[in-house]
This record gives sequence, structure tokens and C-alpha cells, in this order.
Amino acid sequence: MSPTQDKTVVVLGAGVVGLTTALKIQEKGGYQVTILAETFPTDPKTIKYTSQWAGAHHVMAAAADDFRQQKIEKETFDVMWKLSTPGGEAEGCFLRVPQTEYYLVKQAQPDLLSFYPDFQHLPTENFKDIPGVLSSVSLTTVNINTPVYLPYLLSRFLSRGGSIVRASVQHLDQVLEGGVQVFTGSRNGGQVDAVVVCAGLGARTLGGVEDKAMHPVRGQTVLLHAPWVTFGRSLVGETGSQTYIIPRRGGNVIVGGTRLVDDWYPAPRPETTIDILQRGLALCPELAPPSVRAERTPTIDDLKPLIVEEGCGLRPGRKGGIRLESERVAVPGAHGRKVPVVHNYGHGGYGFQASWGSASIALELLEKELATA
Repeated sequence: MSPTQDKTVVVLGAGVVGLTTALKIQEKGGYQVTILAETFPTDPKTIKYTSQWAGAHHVMAAAADDFRQQKIEKETFDVMWKLSTPGGEAEGCFLRVPQTEYYLVKQAQPDLLSFYPDFQHLPTENFKDIPGVLSSVSLTTVNINTPVYLPYLLSRFLSRGGSIVRASVQHLDQVLEGGVQVFTGSRNGGQVDAVVVCAGLGARTLGGVEDKAMHPVRGQTVLLHAPWVTFGRSLVGETGSQTYIIPRRGGNVIVGGTRLVDDWYPAPRPETTIDILQRGLALCPELAPPSVRAERTPTIDDLKPLIVEEGCGLRPGRKGGIRLESERVAVPGAHGRKVPVVHNYGHGGYGFQASWGSASIALELLEKELATA
């Protein structure tokens, strides 16, 4: 019998990182995993749940000298590329598209994206009319249809024997002492063998964690219905993608965006929507209907009838990057017993594109802790 047979693991958080991590652990075997979360992907959209508002596409954003992050993102791409295989069960969650990156800054390592299919450097004539662009590359990647992909992860987790409990956890001690049962109305708590914290921005206020390195990076987007757009484009500056065009399967296109540090405002700002549409149209005139472009130069007034939704989310930014580490925390009243707590949060705007790779590291940390418990 495996030393980790039937270990009880609780994952805090049901965003893309929490769902992927819980699924990775559950599918490993030898674990009974429960996700504790206040919000799940099947709930109405809320500012408290960032993953629902994400773009999202996979284009590596790791720094040239951050080899761990590069490994994490590449592993995630490999998994998503396989999931997006035509005819596969998860194909509908993704759209394989040609992607063009336009750089406003010099690239420290120009070939960092060379592992993507169809990668190539583009000649100057391809971007000479875009102000400020120094270089450009093209590749093929996957865009993630988040309203479909998140429920897919949840259903796959449940089908593998995982369980979920809706709860607002105030402190790690509540889980360590009372287990899942304390949130279900049961009088008797159950022993927990490990806790994995995937609380995103909630790690800032979660008792027992209270990570003040966490901060919001507010992002605002506009969702258009423009099924004629079947390619992605990004204008990349010092802080990452400044303007991006991300088509989804089904004909909708995410146009963004913003990266506002320590901005907690929970609703779309109308003036920002106008700015996004102006930048989006400048980068991608093809957003306008073909019938309009055939007659005249389009304006943002031509995009307004295409608006499906305006959205904003608070990315879980963290000074120092992702927290991926483990510790042992004393169980209240348990006479010195300590339980492994694995931390996997602080992904900023890269939760989707780092989800599978960081889940693998979280699982490794968990198994190492339990093997020596």
C-alpha cells in the first residue's frame, strides 16, 4: 500500500490554479481531495473570482532569466496543446490560432518563444507602420475559452472522485482543526493530512497566511462578437501585453487591456472601454465588420454594436512572483501535531498559462512533505 493512500487533502480556492492543482492531486491517486471555496466557476461572475474574467491565451511571459517560470509555462502549454487536439474531449475549451507579438521593447532573449509551433521572426516591413514597434514574431498557440474551460476542469475533478464544499474560510486553523466537516454542519471534525493554498488575492487576508506581498493588478477588457477574427495579436511593452486581441471558439473576441497595480475598483470604467476599443482598432482594424471595411475606414462606433460584455478583474499580483513552497503548521489543540501546508498562489495575470506547471510543483511539494510526515 502506498504511504499516501487515502490521504485527505484540502485545496483552498477554485480559480484556475486551485482547480488545476486539485485535479492534478486527485488524478495522481492515493488522495481524497476536497476544494473549499466561496465561489465556483458555475456561479454568476463576480469581482471576487478573477479567473472568469481572464482573456486568456498562452504566450510565455516569463523573464529571460527566470528558468523556473519558463519551465512552468512550457509544461502548461504542452498540456493545453494536447487538450486542444481536434476531436479530443477538451477541444471545445480551446482555439488554436496564429499569433503575432509586436514588441515595443528590446527582447533580452528573442527566441524565448521558439518552442511554439510555427515560430518565426517577422521582417521589418510587417510592422513598420505600427508606431514604436522594434521587432515582431509569429507563432501558433492556444486561446482558452474560460467560460467553458473552468467548468471542464471542475467536472473532470468531480468525475475523478474529488469533492467540493462552498465555504468562506477565515483562517487556516479552521481547516486544520475542523477539517471539511466544520463547514458542512457536521459536529465532528475530520483529520486533514494536508492543505494546499490556492487562494489568489485572498491570500492577502486569509488568516494564517496574510501575505502582504499580494496586491491587485486590475485588468479591464471588452468582449466583442467578431467571428471573422481568427488570429491573435499583442502589443507588448515593459509590463507585458498592453493591447491584445484574443479570439475564442464561438466567435467572441477579447480586446484588452489594462494593468493597474493596487487598483481595487470593481466595475468597468466607461472611459477605459473607449480607450481599449481605440487601441484595439489601431492594432487590429479587422475587428470592424468586413462590410464596413469594404466601404470606409472603421471607427470605434463600428465596434460598439459588437459589444457583448465589458469586464474587469483583479489579477492576484505578488511581489517576488508565485509563492510555491511548503511549511508545516501546528494543529490547534492537537498536542504538537503539524500538518503540511503547500502554497501555490500569486500568479498575477498568468494563472492560466502557468496552471499545469505550478500544479506539478505543488504536487511534488505535497508528496515530499507527506513522505516525511
